[in-house]
Amino acid sequence: MSDAILVHAPTAASQVFLLFHGVGASAAGLVPLGQRLAEEFPLAAVVSVPSPYESDLGAGRQWFSVRGVTEENRAERVAAAMPLFERTVQEWQHRFKVDAAATTLVGFSQGAIMSLESARMGKALAGRVASIAGRFAHMPETAPHCTVHFIHGQDDAVIPSRFAVDAAERLAALGATVTADVLSFVGHQITPAMVNAMLLRLRTRTAPIG
Repeated sequence: MSDAILVHAPTAASQVFLLFHGVGASAAGLVPLGQRLAEEFPLAAVVSVPSPYESDLGAGRQWFSVRGVTEENRAERVAAAMPLFERTVQEWQHRFKVDAAATTLVGFSQGAIMSLESARMGKALAGRVASIAGRFAHMPETAPHCTVHFIHGQDDAVIPSRFAVDAAERLAALGATVTADVLSFVGHQITPAMVNAMLLRLRTRTAPIG
């Protein structure tokens, strides 16, 4: 927790936003996004959480290695990292005295994968997950315990947008509360338009843990 960036910490937080960056990046990269969230939700705590391990790509940090990653082995790498991810979320919930229903996980790329997979694996960690340029490691078979928002660039060459669209369709068929915004002429990045789309969803869609 010591390397995390506390973007906003009201005296008594009504909810918490935990931000998770992509592989090879750092918590500092999501501070501007966290500042926007703090502006929109002034009673919420906002934390940019660093991944726990040094990236083997040469810079930044990671939850799991993407060297040699395939459709077959991605899920096992995520599963190996999940216990620490779960403890990290719970530690911040304990610090701010909020429960899962008052927690939103906001992830970009690998951070989104970890957030989505926590929901797919049945971890009731959050009331909402906002996935920016993310995907599931495995398509879910049951509806998660949370609302899921997908925000993706149509021209994303790293994680193609079809992963978000297909996942949103699957979740809707399972009866989950889900939204998907695919933005034209956007690659694997976070743009102001993506942030605006996410904020609109977060302002208007909530679902408590059931």
